[in-house]
Amino acid sequence: MLIKNIAVAGTLESSDAQVTIEPGNGLELNIQSSVLNQYGRQIKAAVLETLNRLEVTNAKVTVIDKGALDCTLKARVECAVYRSCDQSASNIPWGGIIK
Repeated sequence: MLIKNIAVAGTLESSDAQVTIEPGNGLELNIQSSVLNQYGRQIKAAVLETLNRLEVTNAKVTVIDKGALDCTLKARVECAVYRSCDQSASNIPWGGIIK
């Protein structure tokens, strides 16, 4: 998918994550988390797997993690990507339908 605009999904509340995505050259990932030393690799893997599944190759992605589970991270990334592509709410195939 082509990232057209800056988009944000999620909050800075405990057990959530805020994901910001914007157009970029190549894939640039910035992760901030209080549990980065313990779960940094798992957070990165969840974000990259979701971006790969959605075929996002050119984007700057910032994740501010507040202890989110993998499913929350994936949902926030997916939502930010769809918002940045101007997808209408009625046409979003949530939950990994797109292959």
